[in-house]
Amino acid sequence: MKQQVLEAFKTAYGDTDGAWVFFAPGRVNLIGEHTDYNGGHVFPCALTIGTYAAVRKREDTKCRFYSANFPETGVVERDINDTENDETKGFTNYSLGVIYTLKFRGYNIDKGLDIAYLGNIPNSSGLSSSASVEVLTGYFLKVLFDLDISNQDIALVGQEAENDFIGVSCGIMDQFIIAMGKKGHATFLDTATLDFKYVPVDLKGAKLVIACSNKKRGLADSKYNMRRMECEEAVADLSHIKQINHICDLNTFEFDQLKPYIKREVCRKRAAHAVYENQRTIKAKAALENGDIEYFGKLMNESHRSLRDDYEVTGKELDTLVETAWKQEGVIGSRMTGAGFGGCTVSIVKDDCVDSFIEMVGRIYEATIGYKADFYVVEIGGGPTEL
Repeated sequence: MKQQVLEAFKTAYGDTDGAWVFFAPGRVNLIGEHTDYNGGHVFPCALTIGTYAAVRKREDTKCRFYSANFPETGVVERDINDTENDETKGFTNYSLGVIYTLKFRGYNIDKGLDIAYLGNIPNSSGLSSSASVEVLTGYFLKVLFDLDISNQDIALVGQEAENDFIGVSCGIMDQFIIAMGKKGHATFLDTATLDFKYVPVDLKGAKLVIACSNKKRGLADSKYNMRRMECEEAVADLSHIKQINHICDLNTFEFDQLKPYIKREVCRKRAAHAVYENQRTIKAKAALENGDIEYFGKLMNESHRSLRDDYEVTGKELDTLVETAWKQEGVIGSRMTGAGFGGCTVSIVKDDCVDSFIEMVGRIYEATIGYKADFYVVEIGGGPTEL
């Protein structure tokens, strides 16, 4: 992949003189969905697939962007002093948002860049290609401009860029796990405090299989921000009764006592998912630590049902993938992963059943939906790095 991204750089800019090469992973969340902006726990891991960049500093303030994934777009020119999200310039906004946020925080970025990106994360899949670009951009800026910034702060910059520059009210999970990932480990993260613990992932003769629905969706265009507002409305209703900052401050017993005070039924359902999902995530971490993969899988299944019925972010495509997966031999657990409204599922499948799982789920999905799903047997990787 290093050579491929250098070739993309040469295609765009004529040579590779002075180019550095960097990588940042994608991520998959094993359990803990839509809890990150609700002050709860998440349990994601970084992947060995992700985004590569070849980068060279310029002597002016011009930034030139090229993506080998969107070659038809060609080279897109911006300036490091641009302060607007220009929707006509696509993926470049994620990079420019990070540059803008770093400069706003007082970091000295005074030269432009020639950049070529190459990703092997499926676009709009829910494996965080946008957050991967944000963390990757923050990391190569750290190296090239000798910025005194930690990987954890790069994650916070990426989230701030997504919230304020792109306009998506995402939580911290995606950027955090991409910036802080550890090979062979999932990261149990308390999103309210950013306390975290690495937990070794031993699937005991099983594999992680990602199924990409190939239903495209953009977070900014989805109902993602609406779900966040509905949870905030629930918190506002309950704050008259009990002082809480996030809905996940409550355990399930407290929530069941207080939920009648949430005025709108739809907000009650959203809050119920967040509270119970947070507790499932805590149980899932303990199950993995205890080597109880079967219970971990059951919690994954419960998570999907809650996301389908209470949070209503799955849809026909994801439900078809998951509900078909549940019927296959060797499947320990399966759920949607990411924001929903399309994107991916994650399944734990016993080694000797992986091929038949992909064949059967793929065939039934295509017959039901009318187009193919893509499948990836993935490994757990580390954080961003210079190659």
